[in-house]
This record gives sequence, structure tokens and C-alpha cells, in this order.
Amino acid sequence: MAHGAISLSSYWRLVRANPNFRRLWLAQIISEMGDWLYTIAIYSLLLEVTGSAQSVAVAVVLQILPQFFVAPTAGVINDRMSRKRVMIFADLARAVIVLCMLPAAGAGMVAPIYVLLLLATVMWALFEPGRTAIVPNITESGDLVVANALSSMTWSLTLAVGSALGGVLAALFGRGTVFVLNSLSFLVSAALLARIRAPEPHLEQAAPLKAHDLVDFSPMAEGMHYVRRDRRLLATLLVKAGLGLMATHWVLLPIFGERIFPVRATGLETRDAGMLGMSLLMGSRGIGALLGPVLGGYWTGQQRARLRLSIVFGFVAGALGYLGLAAAPSIAVACAAIILAHAGASVVWVSSTTLLHFQTEDRFRGRVFSADFAFLVLTGSIASYAAGTLLDWGVAVRTLSAATGLVALLPAVAWAFSLRLWKATPAPPQPL
Repeated sequence: MAHGAISLSSYWRLVRANPNFRRLWLAQIISEMGDWLYTIAIYSLLLEVTGSAQSVAVAVVLQILPQFFVAPTAGVINDRMSRKRVMIFADLARAVIVLCMLPAAGAGMVAPIYVLLLLATVMWALFEPGRTAIVPNITESGDLVVANALSSMTWSLTLAVGSALGGVLAALFGRGTVFVLNSLSFLVSAALLARIRAPEPHLEQAAPLKAHDLVDFSPMAEGMHYVRRDRRLLATLLVKAGLGLMATHWVLLPIFGERIFPVRATGLETRDAGMLGMSLLMGSRGIGALLGPVLGGYWTGQQRARLRLSIVFGFVAGALGYLGLAAAPSIAVACAAIILAHAGASVVWVSSTTLLHFQTEDRFRGRVFSADFAFLVLTGSIASYAAGTLLDWGVAVRTLSAATGLVALLPAVAWAFSLRLWKATPAPPQPL
């Protein structure tokens, strides 16, 4: 099994036999499902109130860019404190933050929504490095590819189902319903995380975290030195920054759904038709991201050389998908193009995350994965905001989709060149 293809039974075996991973996985399903339920409601509200694509772009930036600035501190916190406790705190805080969105959304108040999105993002920046860093502590090394693929597939499934349900629930029962459901999802997630019993070896050598440590840059500098001394680790760390260049989809898909492919049905208002169009396109993104790890894992297995090569294929698939979306004559073709694009993107995500797990010592994982997310959100924020601005300046949404496809080829080429690092200075064999 160490180097063979990953079968569907491998995922079931991991979930069934590993109760700690099962609880982490269930917590992910529930909290992410809630997130996708309310995302459609927020984007449709902003378009309804402002009529501007840039308002969605600002929301996307507020959902991702703060992670870049919080990441250094979040990494130190996750390397100096119990990662489980950090995750539980972040979940409880997000439950309150999302519930506070309810009156703001009901009154159509944009500014409070933006502030609350910012606060929720800060909590996510604390949560996600801990969730990713704890995976090797609750799984065997031979199960890392399986665990990371299942995590990515779960994110994809919750995106597909949550986005589809979000539009339907908001159209039938009002936006307030999805805000309440999302708040409750974080409470359930926190309860599941509290039951995890996992070793946290990074705490054995870590001094207790004090307030002044949050402004002490020496742990961050230590992490930077750790990454810079290994060019292969640095190259892998920058892979997700390439995915950020495709983050225009956060703005493109809502606009495609509302203006190009609204789902018309008897009795539906224009606003609801647009929300359903968004739901189908965002759901297709989830389906693609679900299929990617299944197909990619079957081919790569645990072989690190294939994991590295799959990143090139993933970026190329992303490029072809967005070029196809640009020319799509119908919503069915658009959905197929999005599935292709995000199948490729999810392969890139799983492969790069697994390679980072293999290459990084436990005591540095919090900082490494915080940096990993930081570079992703930096490029993603720039791409998203640029897309919203260009759309409001009159650039056609199909033109921006084609541009996204062409830009996705750049990280494919860059990573293909970086593969020479493994040939020039091969790493010593490590047991899986």
C-alpha cells in the first residue's frame, strides 16, 4: 500500500479505524457546510444592495487577505499552544461572529457585514494552520496522502452541497436561516474537536506563550530561516500562491450566475434566479474539487515524484477549464468547464499539502502552514480585487475568465522548472 494506488476503501478504513481523525473530519464537514450555506447569501445580498461586482470583490478580500497579516502570529500561536484548544476557541468565536451578521443582513447594511467578515477571517487564520498541522499527529505517515485527499474531497463536497443548498434555502426561507445554521455548525464542530485525544509533541519543547511573544518576531525569523535553508521546501511552500492567481473565480462565478446563466423558473424573482445560477456554478466547483483528489490519488499513490508531477497537470487542467468557461454557450458547458478547472486545482492543493507534511518537522508545521496559506491569500486577494475592479470598469466577464486560464499556465511553467531541484540535490530516502 505504501506506493500503490489509493483505493476508495483506503478512505473508509482511515475514518473507521481512527477515531481522532474521524472527529476532526466530521468537524470539518459540519463547519464547512455551514460556511458554504451562507456564502451565497452574502454575495447575493451585496450584489442586490450595491449592484457592483467590486462589492463582492471587497467581501472576498476581507475573507482571505487578513490571513496574510495574521499568519505569522497564528503560526507562532499554533506552535506554542495546544492546537486543539486554538481550534476550539476559533470555532466558538466564529459562532458568535456569524450570528451577529443576522441583523446586519436583515437591514441590508453592507459595512457591518464587511467588519464581521474580517473578524471571521482572523479566526479562520488561527484555526486552519492548527487543523492542517495536527493531521500527522493523529495519522500514520503512510496515511498522510489519504488523509489530505479526504480533507480536500470533504471541502469539495461541502462546497458542492452547501453552495447548492445555500441558494435554495435562502430563496425559500430567507437569508437569515443560513446565518443561524452556520453559527450552529461551529458549535457542533467545537464539541467534536473537544473529544479528540491527540499527542502534541511540539508542546514538549515550547515555552509557555506570553502576550509579548505575539510581537516577538524571533520565532517568525526562525521559521523563515528554516524554510530558506531548503530550496525544495521553499518551492513547495509557494505552490499555493499559484492557486491564488485563479482566485478570480470568487468574483467570476457569482457574476456568471447572476448575469450570464441565471436559472429561470416559474414564480422565481430575478434575484432568486441569480442565486440559483450562482449555486449551480459554485456547486460545480465543489464537484470538480471532489473528483480531483480521487483521480489524482489513484495515479500518484504515495509516490513523491508523482505527487510533484501532478502539480503541473493540475495547473494545466485549471487553465483549460477557465478557457472553456470563457467560451461556454450554456450553463451545462460552463459547469463542465468549472469541474475540470477545480479538479486540477484540488490536485495541486492535495499534492502540495502532502509534500509539505513530508518535508516539515512538527515543531515548525504551524509556521510553515501559516506561511503556506499567507502566500495563497495574498495572491488570491490581489486577483479577486482586480477581477471585481475590471468588471466594474466594463471588462467582459468572459474575457476575465479567459485571462484567468492563461495566467494559470504561469505557475505550471514555474513549478515544472523547479522540479530540477529534486534532480540536482536529491533528498535522502525517508520511510513513509
